[in-house]
Amino acid sequence: MEKIPMTHAGYAALETELKHRQQVERPRIIQQISDARSHGDLSENAEYHAAKETQSHNEGRIAELEDKLARADIIDVSKLSGDTVKFGATVTLIDEDTDKKAVWQIVGEPEADAKKGRISITSPLARALIGKKKGATVEVNAPGGAKAYEVAKIEWR
Repeated sequence: MEKIPMTHAGYAALETELKHRQQVERPRIIQQISDARSHGDLSENAEYHAAKETQSHNEGRIAELEDKLARADIIDVSKLSGDTVKFGATVTLIDEDTDKKAVWQIVGEPEADAKKGRISITSPLARALIGKKKGATVEVNAPGGAKAYEVAKIEWR
């Protein structure tokens, strides 16, 4: 059973989603199924079949969340330090072609969200950054071609 690295915030977000699905969504879906059942013939009851499908998706997600939480390896980023990039680091990069600055925190897969500046430890960019120091140049094969970045800053927050 492989451990999944994640931050405290990532673990808490998964826990919150699990509780919501178990305590709010599950009873709501059961009520929908019950209401649809009362409409009679189940073989041609679209509401019933839709509610059963929703239940299946919800239960699948609950099982997935329980698995991830059970395998979580919580890493306290506030206790990390150093001058090389590793899990939990917040890295400021400068695109060598455009001089644009980008800030990314390297987190576990379940909590990755590019819109919030968090990339998965398994992403090509994060894998290229691991072990690098400030001032290093990193080349990444992106979908739009190879990109080169300079590591401008490494922070622990």
